[in-house]
Amino acid sequence: MRPVGGPAPAISYPIGVLHGALASRVVRGGINLAAMPDPVPDSAAPAQAAAPPTLAAIFLAFAGASLSSFGGALPWVRRMIVEQRHWMTPQEFNEAFSLAQFIPGANALNFAVVFGARCRGPVGSLAAFCGLLGPPLAIVIALGALYGHYGNIDVLNRILTGVSAAAVGLIVAFVAKMIQPLLKRRDWTVAVALVGFIGVAIVRWPLPIVFVVLAPVGIGLAWFKR
Repeated sequence: MRPVGGPAPAISYPIGVLHGALASRVVRGGINLAAMPDPVPDSAAPAQAAAPPTLAAIFLAFAGASLSSFGGALPWVRRMIVEQRHWMTPQEFNEAFSLAQFIPGANALNFAVVFGARCRGPVGSLAAFCGLLGPPLAIVIALGALYGHYGNIDVLNRILTGVSAAAVGLIVAFVAKMIQPLLKRRDWTVAVALVGFIGVAIVRWPLPIVFVVLAPVGIGLAWFKR
């Protein structure tokens, strides 16, 4: 017996004895504790979202897209960002591209600035801008000098005609990929895109007027339909 009011004596049992006793009691209750799986280790937990690309990765990615962008940079930039590196979803690309169209300037360069700022801030915009503009600028300067001497050759004119036809095909494919997320939604966005296409391609209205009219309409519909 312990003294009245005194501390209880410490009783130590081996861990194996306690585990065996507890397991046998639970088995009798219908649950086999010994057969239960071990806790899932932390390494098997779902992986976190990928970190934003580094400045070097942004520069090299846009430089590679610019060097292979025959017929326009945007189809190749979308392929690189959405399909190859998975830095954006198709919907995110469309949203960033819409912002790039709203800003005055070349769409491809505007998109590079928007994407770089989204990933790494102003320095990221500079890296994307230099990667997209630097390599082609050096090549175009060299080709311009050669074209000034050999531009009258008939074979060269045929080659440029073939390249322009391929460029049109790339732009059509680029537009088809961009419109796929809109077609899946099946809402007012398809109607706005169709009105813009009819106004510019068929009715031949000036592009700035169509944009100035449809941009507020699209923003208003997005605001009230959210």
